[in-house]
Amino acid sequence: MNRIDALFSTKESNILSVFFTAGYPRRDTTVEIAHALQLAGVDLIEIGMPFSDPMADGPIIQHSSKVALENGITIELLFSQLETLRAKVAIPVVLMGYFNPVLKFGVERFLKRCQECGVDGVIIPDMPLDVFDAQYAEAFSQYGIYNILLATPTAEPARIEMLAKQSQGFIYMVSSGVTTGGTLDAKRFEQLRTATSIANRYKPLLVGFGVSNHQDFDVAAQYGRGAVVGSAFVKMLEQSDNLTNDIKIFVKSIVG
Repeated sequence: MNRIDALFSTKESNILSVFFTAGYPRRDTTVEIAHALQLAGVDLIEIGMPFSDPMADGPIIQHSSKVALENGITIELLFSQLETLRAKVAIPVVLMGYFNPVLKFGVERFLKRCQECGVDGVIIPDMPLDVFDAQYAEAFSQYGIYNILLATPTAEPARIEMLAKQSQGFIYMVSSGVTTGGTLDAKRFEQLRTATSIANRYKPLLVGFGVSNHQDFDVAAQYGRGAVVGSAFVKMLEQSDNLTNDIKIFVKSIVG
C-alpha cells in the first residue's frame, strides 16, 4: 500500500502536511529537515523542487527557491540526498514543483528515481492533465508514484469533481486565489464550502496556501482531513539556528 493511502486510512482528521524547499536554508539540510518534521509529529512531507521561475509562489517560497539554486541544488542532487531518506523517515513524502525541470530531467527517469528513493507522490500543478493521461499515466502507475492534483474553489463544480476523481492519494484544495503564503481568512474559507463538499466525496482533501498558524489549521481542518503549511514554515527555517528544536516548536504552534 502506498504510504499516502496508509496515512488516510488510519488518520481521519487534523492531518498536517508541511512544505519546504529542497536545499534551503542550506544545500545539505533536506533530509535533516524531513527527519525533524517526522520527530515533531508531522503526518506528511512535501519537498519543493527549486525552479528559476516559480510563478505560482509567493515571495517567501520564491526567495527559498532562489537561495536553493544558488546553493547548487538540482533534481539530480536532490535525489542523491533522498537516497538516505527512508533510513530516517517513515511518513509519506511528496515532491512538488514545476513541470519544466521534470521534463528536462526526463519524466520516466524522474519517476524511477522517485521510486528508488521512496517518494510516494508528486504535485506538478502546471502539468496538463490531458498530457498526463496521454503520455505519462502508464509510467506513473508502473513506478507506483501518485499524481496529486490541485483544485480551486472557483472552478466549475464539474471540473472539481473530475479533478477529485482523477487525483491519486488525495486532492489538494487551494484555499484562495492568491499565491503561496497569501493571507487566509474565514471569508475565503467560506468560499471553499461548495468545492470541498464535492471533492470530499471522492478523495481525502487537504487545504493549502495561506495556512500559517493554529487558528488557520483549525479552520482548514473543518473543510477536509487537514492542511498544508508552507510559507510560514520556510520563513521560520530562514531564522532558525537550531533546526530540530525550532521545527518541534513550530509544529506544536500549528497543531496546538
